[in-house]
Amino acid sequence: MRRNDDFDGEKPIPGVRRRIGIIQLLSVLGGLLIVLVPNGIHRITYKWGQVGHAGHGLSSWPTDFSGGIFPIPCHSHNDYWRHVPLYSAIEAGCISVEADIWLFDEQLYVGHSLASLTLNRTLASLYVDPLVNILKKQNPTTRFHPDGNASHHGVFDTDPEQSLTLLIDFKTSGSSLFPYVVSALEPLRSRGYLSHYNGSQMISRPITVVGTGNTPFNLVDSTVSNPHQDIFFDAPLDAMWEGPADEKPPTIPKSGPPVYGADIDASMPALVAAEREERSANDDMGQGKSGAPDTPEAYTTANSFYASVSFTQSVGHVLFGELSESQLALIRGHIRGAHRRGLKVRYWELPFWPIGLRNHVWDVLVKEGIDILNVDDLKAATEGVWTERTGWWS
Repeated sequence: MRRNDDFDGEKPIPGVRRRIGIIQLLSVLGGLLIVLVPNGIHRITYKWGQVGHAGHGLSSWPTDFSGGIFPIPCHSHNDYWRHVPLYSAIEAGCISVEADIWLFDEQLYVGHSLASLTLNRTLASLYVDPLVNILKKQNPTTRFHPDGNASHHGVFDTDPEQSLTLLIDFKTSGSSLFPYVVSALEPLRSRGYLSHYNGSQMISRPITVVGTGNTPFNLVDSTVSNPHQDIFFDAPLDAMWEGPADEKPPTIPKSGPPVYGADIDASMPALVAAEREERSANDDMGQGKSGAPDTPEAYTTANSFYASVSFTQSVGHVLFGELSESQLALIRGHIRGAHRRGLKVRYWELPFWPIGLRNHVWDVLVKEGIDILNVDDLKAATEGVWTERTGWWS
């Protein structure tokens, strides 16, 4: 007689084993069938609009150039370096792009340095002409839209009222460049595409032009040199710090990282005053300094759009992976002063490595209320994954 423990179930019966195997195989095949053979709606969407399939002739519309792209407040720093200047930024949703310009032989060339310039990469070929073509497409004249030439829809189909900022960085002499820039913008101006000041308020249009670098404020603010008032200034953010009445402004030495509190005897107004004489003799002083006015109160929405400054030079290096309370106070004062004047805050020269540190700075600046994030990595900025900080060195 067999012992009962011979039938303790440790070895499955051969017939049962085969049935289990067949069931598992059918389950796998069923899963593959779902993946490889789409259902009805997938068959429609996969070939939608193609000849001989559902939606043929229905998949496009006159203003679909940027269909499905949602604008976000990021600035494409050194945009001309991208594989496709201008278009890559728009595709990512950035609402601001940057072009560095140099004047040679009465032509405006685009590039980061003299060594990078070529005869065919100009302000017209890379930015003005493409923008005219894009905006003509976004403002079509059709049976349903007969006044296309009078409309002012911007580059983003999902938000036609959103203006795209063209930040033009003057690299050569600002006073020499300025009249050529005014002239180069005529194809956009003549079609009513440029934001401008009408004497009482800023009128937003599809393109807002802002001069930075060696752009002279005195020429921007003059109705003689800027008769259409459609070129705005990139004002110096560091001159706009404001805090509570009982709080002393931060003091910044001319070189090195900023110092806060009462450790430095020199005050910010004293430093500004010391530089005025030098600025008046040279209109090529760099961002926010060329042709600078006597007081920061001169910067208004009538003449300025951005208020910018180098993050490294104004806020300083970020030690130990996080912004200090003093640095946060400086940032908040900058934002407070710029916003009181109606200007948009932008920091350039942000830390870019380690990635965790960059993400921390981006996250803090956005939460504190800056208006535009200056970025090199469009993918990281637009996907928003930088808000999930994983570590200083990651």
